[in-house]
Amino acid sequence: MTHRQDEVVLITGASAGVGRATARAFARQRARIGLLARGMDGLEATKRDVEALGGKALVVPADVADADQVEAAAEAVEQEFGPIDIWINNAMTSVFAEFEDIEADEYERVTDVVYHGTVNGTRSALKRMLPRDRGTIVLVGSALAYRGIPLQSAYCGAKHAVEGMFDSVRAELLHKKSRVHITMVQLPALNTPQFGWVRSKLPQKAQPVPPIYQPEVAAEAIQYAAHHRRREIFVGAPSVITIAGNKIAPGLADRYLAETGYSSQMRDERENPDRRDNLWEPVPGDHGAHGVFDDRSHEYSPELWASKNRGWLSFAGAAFAGLVFTLVKGRG
Repeated sequence: MTHRQDEVVLITGASAGVGRATARAFARQRARIGLLARGMDGLEATKRDVEALGGKALVVPADVADADQVEAAAEAVEQEFGPIDIWINNAMTSVFAEFEDIEADEYERVTDVVYHGTVNGTRSALKRMLPRDRGTIVLVGSALAYRGIPLQSAYCGAKHAVEGMFDSVRAELLHKKSRVHITMVQLPALNTPQFGWVRSKLPQKAQPVPPIYQPEVAAEAIQYAAHHRRREIFVGAPSVITIAGNKIAPGLADRYLAETGYSSQMRDERENPDRRDNLWEPVPGDHGAHGVFDDRSHEYSPELWASKNRGWLSFAGAAFAGLVFTLVKGRG
């Protein structure tokens, strides 16, 4: 599937981070984009980005944990721009803490945003796409959808749930022989503002587990997934290694993460226990797409390039193998 310059895209979590970078990517293709998030400061800034890059944007404040708000947002976007072609479920929040330090309402809130928010978005998208028999739903996942790590049990649990829901919905669409496509992009650690605004009970400031990638790498993968009928796309070597390694030796991964999973997620700076977080309400201000790890982040993923070019690489590999076979046979 190729992109159209007038395609209608809806992005949840569009005010910052991956959602912000993804909105910019689609804006460069002159898409019409519905921007969903809770924070008006970030949403208005994203709208300015989109329009400066040649796209059109509609700001729709909504909490994805509320199904009625998501449905109203979808209706508003279609009234403004027409039928939604691509729905991107990206909204997230988290709590950095050991399991026993996370309160019941905090756990529920993370689950409501990350999992139920994705469920709500997918339901509203399918409500519109199934009768038309067209459209693409992109679920923004993570290597943590396959492998849980310490200090992020709420987020990992919710992403695991998203993966399970994805499997079920995909099978149902295939059963229906529907042309609606659902896909999931599994991301590595990213340099986004989330590490300064999610709730943290750690003694030191949180950080993504290195190696770290820029959010534009994620946006490239999401945009590619929206236009190609792939089941899943894995971004970055860490995602591939984590997912494959956990299938082969989960017990070894348990012990490795027990040793390294704490220190790798904290930097050498004390956390401010009184800082604001976005668990229950947005943190005011425009937080942009990038976090504070620019000097440590990769702007390119060879694994993503290989995934996007796997057909060409397979052909080249087969051709090379055939050449080697011919040469060896000739010498024999």
